[in-house]
Amino acid sequence: MTPDDRRHMAHAVALSRRGLGRVWPNPSVGCVIVKDGVVVGRGFTAPGGRPHAEPQALAMAGAAARGATAYVTLEPCAHHGKTPPCANALVAAGVARVVSALEDPDPRVSGGGHAILRAAGIAVTTGVMEAEARSVQQGFLSRITTGRPLLTLKLALSVDGRIATADGESRWITGPEARARVHLMRASHDAVLVGGGTARADDPELTVRGLGIAHQPVRIVASTGLDLPRGGRFEAAMPQGPVWLPHGPAAPAEARAYWAGRGARLVPCAETVGGLDPDAMMQALGDAGLTRVFCEGGGAFAAALVQAGCVDRLEVFGAGLLLGDGGRAGLGALRYGPLAAAPRFELVDSRSVGRDVWHSHRRV
Repeated sequence: MTPDDRRHMAHAVALSRRGLGRVWPNPSVGCVIVKDGVVVGRGFTAPGGRPHAEPQALAMAGAAARGATAYVTLEPCAHHGKTPPCANALVAAGVARVVSALEDPDPRVSGGGHAILRAAGIAVTTGVMEAEARSVQQGFLSRITTGRPLLTLKLALSVDGRIATADGESRWITGPEARARVHLMRASHDAVLVGGGTARADDPELTVRGLGIAHQPVRIVASTGLDLPRGGRFEAAMPQGPVWLPHGPAAPAEARAYWAGRGARLVPCAETVGGLDPDAMMQALGDAGLTRVFCEGGGAFAAALVQAGCVDRLEVFGAGLLLGDGGRAGLGALRYGPLAAAPRFELVDSRSVGRDVWHSHRRV
């Protein structure tokens, strides 16, 4: 890997981030085409997943693509779907070299795109900035390899780990800068998820607001019995975008009919002790095509997801606020035995956001 390879792949990785939250079930890919050291074309996966990054970059490059190098954050696809294979498009354009960050684990590709390129005499270099590209692609990779989407858990906590006062007041623990950051995180995920308890207590809209972004993620409320607030903010905001409702097999027929009649997509899930089975729910969301889900609580629901090993990333916003042991805990009870068995997450970033502190972790 040369310094130029890294520089151009960093450009492609930055482009790939632009599609996050808007391209599922497809991966968000970035592509940069370079000729004689000059960028002649670039693209990233379009909203809805098509067109892919490579044909957009090739269209921008035009004839300059012949003899050029293409930097792609994921192996070019090799299968005929709704669009022809991107590997074939690169061959037809006459590129001389392709540099990719990751091999695509999708069985329809899985080395096949690189094989098409090599068979055409194109030089292929792989593994350039693999870790950075893998971080962006984690949701897609998780869905392909495990069947479930990436799950990010957001917590907004007082210094002593509380999410609300004893009587449930929680607006606002963190400041406006932190809340704006959370809305940006919502926008970069396919869906926003809360439990039924949070929906009943807060009646949240779960929309992206204040950023000038028209696109809305899927809003998911997991409720075993579909006993959700009617006539409030959540229901009023339903026309703004898709609403999915995971529920248990015994959810009342009247509740199912009511929410289906309001346009919600019902997602039947198996139950376990205490509520919906977290693994079954996440598999159902993966089956439906989601790759990145952003969970905003509440405490018991979040604990169930942690306990089941479903949480991949933690985004924790800490406020300089003390609520005491009467406040509501940010996370419900966990059963893990000795300390060594407690769920562990690795700190990957930490910074100030307004008057608050933001810590980003990933599962070890």
